[in-house]
Amino acid sequence: EENGNISPAPPHLTCCGTALHQLYYDPNIENKNLAQKWLMQAQVSPQAWHFSWLLLNLDKVPEIQYFGASALHIKISRYWNDIPADQYESLKSQLFSQITRFASGSKIVLTRLCVALASLALSMMPEAWPCAVADMVRMFQAEDSNVDGRARCLALLELLTVLPEEFQTSRLPQYRKGQVRSVLAQECGSVFPLLEQLLQQQDSPGFIKQKVLKCFSSWVQLEIPLMDCENLIQAAFTSLQDPELFDTAVEAIVNAISQPDFINILLELWPPKLDTGFQQQSHPVPKTEVKLPLCSYSRFPFMHPRILLALLATASHCKLVFSSLSTMTPRSFSDGGLPGCQRDDILSFEPDKQAVYQQVYRPVYFQLVDVLLHKAQFPSDEEYGFWSSDEKEQFRIYRVDISDTLMYVYEMLGAELLSSLYDKLGRLLTSTEQPSSWQHTEALLYGFQSIAETIDVNYSDVVPGLIGLIPRISISNVQLADTVMFTIGALSEWLADHPVMINNVLPLVLQALGNPELSISSVSTLKKICRECKYDLPPYAANIVAVSQDVLMKQIHKTSQCMWLMQALGFLLSALQVEEILKNLHSLITPYIQQLEKLADETPNPSNKLAIIHILGLLSNLFTTLDISHHHDDHESTEVKKLPVPQGPNPVGGTLHVTHAPLLSLQSVCAIFEKSVKTLLDDFAPMVPQLCEMLGQMYSTIPQASALDLTRQLVHIFAHEPAHFPPIKALFLLVTSVTLTLFQQGTCPSSLPPAGGLLSLLVHGVFLVHTGAPEMGPLAGAASPALLCASQGVGGQASRSLMDHFAEILFALSKHCFSYLSVWMKEAMPQEGFPSARVSPEQKDTFSQQILRERVNKRRVKEMVKEFTLLCRGLHGTEYTADY
Repeated sequence: EENGNISPAPPHLTCCGTALHQLYYDPNIENKNLAQKWLMQAQVSPQAWHFSWLLLNLDKVPEIQYFGASALHIKISRYWNDIPADQYESLKSQLFSQITRFASGSKIVLTRLCVALASLALSMMPEAWPCAVADMVRMFQAEDSNVDGRARCLALLELLTVLPEEFQTSRLPQYRKGQVRSVLAQECGSVFPLLEQLLQQQDSPGFIKQKVLKCFSSWVQLEIPLMDCENLIQAAFTSLQDPELFDTAVEAIVNAISQPDFINILLELWPPKLDTGFQQQSHPVPKTEVKLPLCSYSRFPFMHPRILLALLATASHCKLVFSSLSTMTPRSFSDGGLPGCQRDDILSFEPDKQAVYQQVYRPVYFQLVDVLLHKAQFPSDEEYGFWSSDEKEQFRIYRVDISDTLMYVYEMLGAELLSSLYDKLGRLLTSTEQPSSWQHTEALLYGFQSIAETIDVNYSDVVPGLIGLIPRISISNVQLADTVMFTIGALSEWLADHPVMINNVLPLVLQALGNPELSISSVSTLKKICRECKYDLPPYAANIVAVSQDVLMKQIHKTSQCMWLMQALGFLLSALQVEEILKNLHSLITPYIQQLEKLADETPNPSNKLAIIHILGLLSNLFTTLDISHHHDDHESTEVKKLPVPQGPNPVGGTLHVTHAPLLSLQSVCAIFEKSVKTLLDDFAPMVPQLCEMLGQMYSTIPQASALDLTRQLVHIFAHEPAHFPPIKALFLLVTSVTLTLFQQGTCPSSLPPAGGLLSLLVHGVFLVHTGAPEMGPLAGAASPALLCASQGVGGQASRSLMDHFAEILFALSKHCFSYLSVWMKEAMPQEGFPSARVSPEQKDTFSQQILRERVNKRRVKEMVKEFTLLCRGLHGTEYTADY
């Protein structure tokens, strides 16, 4: 590279190696980008035909060999017309030779060479290479003493696998695609017998069979008549029994499902031929289903919508479908099986057929619900205690699949599903016979929760009964208690419309707050109730605050749950009278203020720093949701549900006056004040001067990105008011001056963001400080740092990714500080070497005139800045600018 230009010299082998090393190992991103662009040019150059083969030498590292193979593929697939016909055979021979050499070598290089040969075959068939696939099979089946037979087999399977895939993505003209597809359909006669033989051989290892199934999966997508591969389909079903082959076999069968004649093949293959593919015991507790790769035949292919419709339409197969449901897992249905796609398929029929099929399917759906809830049950406490953490996590994911599936089922069964669940739960809880297991109760509740979390159940006539049943549940198990909590949380919107029922469940939630094992479920449920039902909670507020304060002081919950709990209290207090808010706030935060004052007097150390950050986090989350203005209240969007709370002094403001003195962590301070500013808006005004002074002092000592964010927030909200302009302007100038000095000195701390954070602040400052306030006086002081930063960046002293920021600064200055910008550019631009020695005085003058002329179209200013910065970097008109 010279003066930023990419050398036009032909790529050389050493240059390729150097560029590849730079691409893979150079930590400098600019060098990586330059190397990548050079290599892309090299791949399409005429010299690629020469150096590609040299890069494949066995003494090269795999990365270099891969680049050589990729270059060959690009030349063959994109520049086929450049290859003379008399060189076809030579190219074919060389590729066969290289694939043979790499059969026992690097897998990624072998695959890329196979793709190159596949592309060559597609371009040559049928005229220049009429029996391409048969030749490939014959070539690799030939004895070769230098290559291991198993390696040759894998190389052939890889080649046969990528051939249909390359066809699907090839750039062949449409008429050629149809011609080649027809040839490939005929050539499968050379492929399928080989695949059958490898699957049937007793000594074929698992990885060979897996590759065979992948190869079949690739070929079956070419719309080959399925009667031609009946044996392979049956073999794929049989492979479902092998956990190692299960996923690959399912993929092959699912691909076959999309073929129009699959149903006929399936019905022909059905028992006794396929019995072995479907036999599976139903596990009351699916530990093996969630633990093994087998997954109990997840995504069962015969459950595809159209197939199941055909089976149900045939009376002789109905029993088979019903009996098979017990072997299904949730993914069988939620991954495109029965509930989702089947619903769409049923609704696509004519109305009379819809009614018939819906009637036929109802018992199937209800039986499916029974099966799913049976499989959702936890095992016995003793067995569950022996499960590893990984097994428990897999079971949790398994239940999530069940939850998703139940949502689909609800869309077909509607209210009848909730009634069915309610009836079963009611019989369980009111039965005088032998008590049922807690697992059965938990599974039914889980079904309710799954539906209520996703579907609007506000008009359901069974939810009141469910709320009445919940207190009757004997909770002696953590899993059951968790589900009770999550079910109450899922019904929080319903409780907001039926406040008389809140007292049925709120005591359960408050009691659960004291149990650390129920931390997530109890706190999240209380937060939902306080958010959705806050207008109905004043009678319970004192109790909620007392219980919450007690568990916070006892440190029962982890940090994140403590933050949620503070948010819940913020929602709760927002609905109280101001006097009550202040009373509860005093009780709630006084212990934390006392702790802050004590920590502020201690010698700084990691321990008290974490304690301060934790307390500030609690206060910050409280202020986030404590809002008595109701300007974000969804309840008032249609009608006023409650009388507005009488306005008075905002409690957050009063709290901040008390808390700001001992705050020591700048990041936490900024976070708490930023959230407070957003909550209070104009009510924050009395604290603006004090906060600006404190923020300036702290940022001068410890520059951090959070201070830039808070400064931008203050500028955005208050800078347009003359009364607040002096302190905000002083803070703005101080922050920009300190930050620019750090960047210029190269000592920018890691706590600061990239320059884009400062530039965003500058844009806000220029745009907002100077609008609608003529009495604000001279603007030069505020504009100077912005101009300095923008001009130096455009001149090439900053990353290209920041150019849009610089353009926005110049646009804002042109729009709001035109006279000052005009004078400044006339004085600065003529300086020699400013902003870059690569641009001439004429080019700088043209740029100045363009910027000063454009005061409306920001996009156009960005284009001007882009063009000028390329000139400043010496890159204008080069290939380097293509993707700029």
